[in-house]
Amino acid sequence: MQTHLSDEFKDTAEGREAEAILRRCVHCGFCTATCPTYQLLGDELDGPRGRIYLIKQVLEGEAPTRQTQLHLDRCLTCRNCETTCPSGVEYGHLVDIGRKIVDEKVGRGAGSAALRWTLKEGLTSPAFGPAMKIGQAMRPLLPSALKDKVPLAKAAGKWPARAHERKMLMLEGCVQPSMMPNINSATARVLDAVGIQAVIAPKAGCCGAVKFHLNDQQGGLAQMRANIDAWWPLVERGEVEAIVMNASGCGVTVKEYAHHLRHDAGYADKAARISELTRDLSELLPEIAASLRGKIGAAPGVLAFHPPCTLQHGQKLRGGVEVHMRDLGFDVRVAPNESHLCCGSAGTYSVLQPAIAHQLRDRKLGHLGEMQPAAIISANVGCITHLQSGTATPVRHWVEVLDEALAGS
Repeated sequence: MQTHLSDEFKDTAEGREAEAILRRCVHCGFCTATCPTYQLLGDELDGPRGRIYLIKQVLEGEAPTRQTQLHLDRCLTCRNCETTCPSGVEYGHLVDIGRKIVDEKVGRGAGSAALRWTLKEGLTSPAFGPAMKIGQAMRPLLPSALKDKVPLAKAAGKWPARAHERKMLMLEGCVQPSMMPNINSATARVLDAVGIQAVIAPKAGCCGAVKFHLNDQQGGLAQMRANIDAWWPLVERGEVEAIVMNASGCGVTVKEYAHHLRHDAGYADKAARISELTRDLSELLPEIAASLRGKIGAAPGVLAFHPPCTLQHGQKLRGGVEVHMRDLGFDVRVAPNESHLCCGSAGTYSVLQPAIAHQLRDRKLGHLGEMQPAAIISANVGCITHLQSGTATPVRHWVEVLDEALAGS
């Protein structure tokens, strides 16, 4: 796709990156067939191809409007379109650029701006944990829209005390320790069972995704640098062999630290090393399954697996969870229809675009429910919370199920 950048963007890093991405676009439209919002709304401008044209127009000097902003806001950034694009267009990076530029030119209403500020500051704040505890205590009194975002309080379980020669860093995350603390402790226990010690760097915090995707890109980059600073002494000394992520949304972001900080002279090399070391927890499953095969009693009943977009499209990891969990004796199945489509969680999307998010959630639960599962499993705290808000069937992280079976063996 030929693009003629306006003078405003000709000599900017954002303009050059966007131009390079746009050159790969070939108008084919394969992306439209796999875009969740296009499937629901049927509007070309609510699909990747239409949004690409809107961004191109802005880069070429056309003034964006609130309608331009709305179509970009409706994008889930699920990156399903990247999976089906024959030209390898990095749409996720392009839409980040487009949103940032459009937000600088198009103002938001006071309510919208306040909500976005609350999300980007509140979710990553130390106050989030105490606020979640209050919300859980008052959960029966909360309105349904808020109750959906406040899971029932659950105990984390005991953190393993054994030390191992093999060590891996683990990011606790910004919301996961408060919303679903057992995911982290279950991860530590499963790793402990195969001779790996999970190590937490106390000063590591949010991966940066929340602020970055809410167009506070400088704030997101600052959080990325802070995590690198927290991890680097252990990495530099060779004390850890990997950085393991049990939230696929964090995983895809940390794996892209190298891209986001490539122009930062002080952090580019470190970021590249951090990205290189980062593994989604599912990437350790072959080793875990080989070590635990025949040693655990698998959970009875069907487990319906929802692969998060950040796992299957963002990280391009497909098939690993279901294959290796089956190898351990679990009856894990993926929905035969639309397993590639987003559930509607998408970070803060379910708060900012609740109508679309709930349609996608219910559509996803319909397909998963056809398998009559004993439980639904996934790999990202946002997906788990969002799906649970629409069903009585338990929704859990797959590592919790494995940890429970390990404890009962």
